[in-house]
Amino acid sequence: MTKVVVIQAASFPFEAMKSIDKACEILKKVASNGAKIAVFPEAFIGGYPKGSHFGSVVGNRSMDGRKLYQKYVEGAVSLDGPEMARLAKAVTETGVHTVIGIIEKYGRTLYCTCVTLAPETGVAGIHRKLMPTGQERLIWGFGDGSTIETVDSPYGRIGSVICWENYMPALRQAMYAQGTEIYCAPTADDRKTWASSMIHIAVEGRVFVLSSCQVTKLSDYPDYFQEQFIMKDHQEDDYLMHGGSMIVNPYGEVLAGPVYDEEVELYADIDLSMIQQTNLDYDVCGHYSRPDVFNLQVDTAPKSAVEFLNATN
Repeated sequence: MTKVVVIQAASFPFEAMKSIDKACEILKKVASNGAKIAVFPEAFIGGYPKGSHFGSVVGNRSMDGRKLYQKYVEGAVSLDGPEMARLAKAVTETGVHTVIGIIEKYGRTLYCTCVTLAPETGVAGIHRKLMPTGQERLIWGFGDGSTIETVDSPYGRIGSVICWENYMPALRQAMYAQGTEIYCAPTADDRKTWASSMIHIAVEGRVFVLSSCQVTKLSDYPDYFQEQFIMKDHQEDDYLMHGGSMIVNPYGEVLAGPVYDEEVELYADIDLSMIQQTNLDYDVCGHYSRPDVFNLQVDTAPKSAVEFLNATN
């Protein structure tokens, strides 16, 4: 049996190191409770700017929106930066394999990225969100197939799929085909319907699903963000995200959660042999597939906008 935990907490939007420090403290706590794998929410480092349009309408962007975006860039992190080094050190000290959502600076573009860190290794895997949803496409770039690999750990093979990527059947199939056993779903979706999706994925993939969402309030965000917040007239309360984190086993049984409107760590003991039990009658990429009828091709080559070729005379 392996103890796993999903972290439902508020980060410090636009303030990466403060969020890193909070994550490190949480890791110490969950390690003392015996957790071996911890999953944090989407965009926990850097922040999820729910409710902002960054001054953008069709055909025009405002200067105030551009300045807010500059603040957002300044609050993002690089994989080789001091923030991630600080977190990697905490992962090694606590011995907890950690999956966490970050806003990543890569070149001049931001990506919504999920990072898997392993003790003594540091960054063991990254996944850049393939398909930002709606207005996210303004502020985040598109990942490519080179970052959808799983990560082996002593406690099972870990795969990460971010938020509404979980509604992409082909991506789910690609994760199952890589032997994912611990399916991590960091998200910003706090709707009650999210739980049904997580249960479906657990049964479909015969995987343990660990889904984590932030619980944040508008008052958690800096003043310069609140000034451009556009949903005030529709807010019933101060919450921007209500949580709803949960853990589900391969039979579709909910082991922990969902919990709303409070910061909490949700624990469960998982046994990977259960996956083999459930494969008796269903293996989505094995005996329950029909490759003679259906076939999925996945391009995992990294993509670059510019390629320099050596000319020869």
